[in-house]
Amino acid sequence: MGKASRGKRERSRDRAGQWTATDAARTALRLREVTQRCMTGNAWVQMTLASNMDNVLRDLYGVLLSSDLADMAEKPEGIERDAALSMALGKQGYRPPWPQSAGEAASWQIRQIGKLLRQAEVLVISPAAHAAVMAAAATLEPADVSTLDRDRDILVPTGLLVLPEPVVVVNRTGSLSDIKAFGWQFITQHQILPTAQYPGVRVTTFMDRDGPVQPDGWRQVVSQARASGSPLPPLMPDGIYGLRGDACLAEESPELLADLSDRHRQLQKALTHASQWRADPVPETGEWAGGRVEDPYDDFVCRYMFAFWRLNAQGVTAVGRSQNASGVSAAASSGVDGAVPRDPDVRVIRLAAPSPRSSDPAGETKRVFHHRWPVRMHKVRQWYPSRQEHKVIWRGPYIKGPADAPLMMGEKAYLVDS
Repeated sequence: MGKASRGKRERSRDRAGQWTATDAARTALRLREVTQRCMTGNAWVQMTLASNMDNVLRDLYGVLLSSDLADMAEKPEGIERDAALSMALGKQGYRPPWPQSAGEAASWQIRQIGKLLRQAEVLVISPAAHAAVMAAAATLEPADVSTLDRDRDILVPTGLLVLPEPVVVVNRTGSLSDIKAFGWQFITQHQILPTAQYPGVRVTTFMDRDGPVQPDGWRQVVSQARASGSPLPPLMPDGIYGLRGDACLAEESPELLADLSDRHRQLQKALTHASQWRADPVPETGEWAGGRVEDPYDDFVCRYMFAFWRLNAQGVTAVGRSQNASGVSAAASSGVDGAVPRDPDVRVIRLAAPSPRSSDPAGETKRVFHHRWPVRMHKVRQWYPSRQEHKVIWRGPYIKGPADAPLMMGEKAYLVDS
């Protein structure tokens, strides 16, 4: 929960130059360093996150007051408030007792973001791999994300992924947000309905302060913050989400997953209705190649990260190291007590060439494909020779087709490098 953004208008993006891993790595390291410096003691960041949290809690509380929770015969006093706080903050790893104000919650969030920036491995993703993740994410349903097994699916437990260009998202209130980076951390979630703790992942989205979406109000805030001596960080923290990471739905039927996805959409529709008081019209101008992501159910971030982690774990993308990005080798950059050195190597995510299947019969005429396409999540009966039994598992999303072919997603084609 928690995608609250400013209604910035788009401007033309920079098309000059070509993406290179070295330049991307240097830029990512610089963005992290400057963001860390600008976040420290920044009242403008504190105020923005507190406002976001206040909006989220207000919407959730209003919806819960009109839900079945309000009709419980013997409900505890203040159950709606506690439920809203657990859905917003408990899922992010906040341990009860709950904070007394949105400002207190924002202070906690800033501390967690600071820890993320200090400890995260920095990753950059090539435009081709990013396009593949976007395509795979579009095939996912909301409940698919709850099949996440963080220990199996996430190769880097604390990371900061910097995108090759911002993703412009149309949020439920009609406002636009340009996501430049995603950060994630392993956490323990705290929920009250029922009272339980779960292994989870906290995902933080970072807007591009100087990105393609720039309304007058946002430019004014940026100018005022700079004039006050506390400039906003180039990676401005925005939405913070909590994902369960214990594969809680991995064994469930497709029918149950479909029902849970429908329930998620119903809740998000109710939250959209509750947030109409701050809704903005969606600007009609400023389209560019790649378009905008419609996110009425507030689940794009979770779907993108799930697809990213799964594609990495399945070998669809390859993780390498940038060259000459930092001048510090991995062997010389060991930290102590979870601290990460100032200039670690940067991991580079690229599309990997698919390896031939050993099960293909020799000499058999094979179908020739001229495109790549994302395959949706689906269940298969996997044979385990060591157990001499089949087990139903989930596969996907993944990318199928020749490595040098364009990636197809519906009526859209992304040119993918080999």
